[in-house]
Amino acid sequence: MINMKTFCTIVFFILFSGYSTAQSTIEIGKKAPEIIMTKADGNSFSLSTLKGKLVLIDFWATWCAPCVEEQPQLKKMYDTYSEQVKNNQFEIVGISLDKNKESWQKAIERFHISWIQVSDLKFWKSPVAKLYEVDELPFNIIINGEGTILAKNLHGEELEDFIKKSLIRK
Repeated sequence: MINMKTFCTIVFFILFSGYSTAQSTIEIGKKAPEIIMTKADGNSFSLSTLKGKLVLIDFWATWCAPCVEEQPQLKKMYDTYSEQVKNNQFEIVGISLDKNKESWQKAIERFHISWIQVSDLKFWKSPVAKLYEVDELPFNIIINGEGTILAKNLHGEELEDFIKKSLIRK
């Protein structure tokens, strides 16, 4: 039996030392959890259907200014690697943390987004956002054809360079 002083010391250590017994599931080298959500067109989507492809999973929302700023770059990258998209080597999956379907669909049209778009319209309460430990936007993960996480939270030139190099290695 531990005394109160020892118990308080242990609690203090856990709360303020950064020590955590929880293991992150979203680490480079681990398998990305399955995603099953509804696409913008109303059809169901499963991440596992993209097996064999390099996939950029992009968490974003129409109310997130940095996310909106990234959309033209993602469009340019998607168009640049359209041949790899056609040959089933590369795909982008946009996961919206919006809660307003109309705003989300208008943004898809406004930015001419042609890659997969999914959302449960549950804002920060999205189970997929929790599963992927998303605590800020924009946030992204890149997985390989086996679903293994290769990188996370890359943006700008760093993101494009990583995609380019990964497609060359393929």
